[in-house]
Amino acid sequence: MARIREVVQQALTTGLLSIEAENQLRLLLASKYDREDLRAFMTLQYAAMAGSVKQESRLCRS
Repeated sequence: MARIREVVQQALTTGLLSIEAENQLRLLLASKYDREDLRAFMTLQYAAMAGSVKQESRLCRS
């Protein structure tokens, strides 16, 4: 299974947090993780708040 920081890096690179990645993060955060993974997750949160990473689950669908 991927680490939190790997999922975060993908989202930061693409500018999009996919629904699949979001679900994967939920699973990873429910298990034991290290300080670097926590820092990566916090970076993702800040990027989402700043608008540099969009969440697929929150995008408008027409």
